[in-house]
Amino acid sequence: MTSVKETYVDYHRVPSAIPSRTLAWNVYGKGVESVGRDGRPEWVDVGRPSNDQLLVRVDAVGLCFSDIKLIRLGGEHPKLYGRNLATDPTRLGHETAVTVMAVGANLADRFHPGQRLAIQPDIYVNGRSTAYGYTIPGGLIGYHLVGPEVLAADDGAYVVEVDDRLGYAETALTEPWACVEAAYSQRRRLVPLRGGRAWVVGHPDDHPSYDFGATLKDSREIVVSGLRDDLIAALRSSAPNATLSAVEQSAARGPFDDIILLDPRSGTFAARASDALAFGGVLNLVGDKPLDGPSDIDVGRIHYHYTAYVGTTGPLVAAAYGERRNRAELRPGGVALFVGAAGPMGQMHLERALKTPNGPSTLIGVDLDGDRLAIARARLEPVAREFDRKLLMITRPSEEDLATVVATETRSRGADDIIVTAPTAAAVTQAARLLAGDGMLVLFAGLPVGTRASLDLSRVFLHGAQYTGTSGSRIADQALVVRKTLAGQLSPGHALAAVGGMEAAPDGLRALMEGRFAGKIVIFPQLSSLPLTDVADLAATDPELGAALGAGGTWNADAEAILFAHHLETPTLARP
Repeated sequence: MTSVKETYVDYHRVPSAIPSRTLAWNVYGKGVESVGRDGRPEWVDVGRPSNDQLLVRVDAVGLCFSDIKLIRLGGEHPKLYGRNLATDPTRLGHETAVTVMAVGANLADRFHPGQRLAIQPDIYVNGRSTAYGYTIPGGLIGYHLVGPEVLAADDGAYVVEVDDRLGYAETALTEPWACVEAAYSQRRRLVPLRGGRAWVVGHPDDHPSYDFGATLKDSREIVVSGLRDDLIAALRSSAPNATLSAVEQSAARGPFDDIILLDPRSGTFAARASDALAFGGVLNLVGDKPLDGPSDIDVGRIHYHYTAYVGTTGPLVAAAYGERRNRAELRPGGVALFVGAAGPMGQMHLERALKTPNGPSTLIGVDLDGDRLAIARARLEPVAREFDRKLLMITRPSEEDLATVVATETRSRGADDIIVTAPTAAAVTQAARLLAGDGMLVLFAGLPVGTRASLDLSRVFLHGAQYTGTSGSRIADQALVVRKTLAGQLSPGHALAAVGGMEAAPDGLRALMEGRFAGKIVIFPQLSSLPLTDVADLAATDPELGAALGAGGTWNADAEAILFAHHLETPTLARP
């Protein structure tokens, strides 16, 4: 009889023969019912790689709430560009661990059979998003070909090599962890765009002087509205190569790469100006008096379009820009609030904050789901004790009660950092009210573009507040997660709540929609007869596997080896 260890080790090896057919979950339209055919995966041919392709075996796939967005929207999803899925299906699975089975001739100097890879799905070709698991069919398949669409895109090969120190589930989960890491990296543009189009807005009765310095010297075009003649002259002098024109505010037409508001007074106008920002545009507010009220901002654009809000009290306009003024990392020794803390991504943000050297000293997690929050608390309290951090987990607090907790922990200063993983505008607006004047609000939840929330932009220029958001991650972010995991600084397996074999994928998607598990779901495409199962239940019914789990029931390669020994089906060379 083959031992558990031998089964897992044998699986790591490249088989002498590769199946000619494999199962796949293609997506043909909207809804879970459009995943597969009649609720079942399909048999598809396993192709041979061309000179510029790899044949990979898919070992593990993490399911993500982003998958739910795709099956709800179908071809209307922004990354599918109106595609008719009925005739041109895609495939879910962007959190994917694969093993190279065969290598095309032109790739033999870079890849080899048996090589293990994590796919970085946030792929761009000629500046256009062609994400794996969206535009490019993803990992819910046993074997598939990978070519230039992944290996020769804008940033080269969108893969990260891993070794056998990481299990397959851990490898797949480096992708969502990379998204968490990316949330604390600078994705915003924090200087005026070279060759860009700028709009500078003032009003004639604004008496202070402003020093533009070299702020817009590299702009291609500058549009001005309401500026005094001396300020227009100063702009002409500082940007002699730019085309400069003066128009009424109401006549200005975006998009603008850079917008500068001098002595802004109206929160409503600041919001209207922000709507004129281009993708990745920057709004700079320069003033020393607060706006007349909050601004109704498109927070979906902060998340997906990387629009940035910077500011200064003046008179140096350039003082608003740069990383020194605009941080992206959590404040050392501060108080951080996590909204949506019991979900998989909320728990990851909390774990990262707890383990970050010089991270926050006090962490407050809030969630509407008491059962899931209890599970999150049980997972994270040992981490908080290990790193000597204060962790408060609160279920369904009223806005008033939460404000009292934050005021108590911050001595009425407000939270230094607020991370919102709950995908509602109301959650953003309510959380923002608890922010310190110089705090940072991180919009992690994927709110659609067009979603508006009320934000106080006065904090940006008066105190240096930050409103940030990121979508997806980069190759470097995922490589960093791999390094941190191998160094013991992160535990991707900590987030795993449920596993299933290939046939369990639709149930996994439904579980995501229902919020059934307080953690991530991973599908193992090579395993059969494994229904979607809570890791805790799996441990209870399989004592050998339960004993192999890490501290606190954390998933690891030892537990995975036992799972494979019990559920791995030896593939045949052909299927009907």
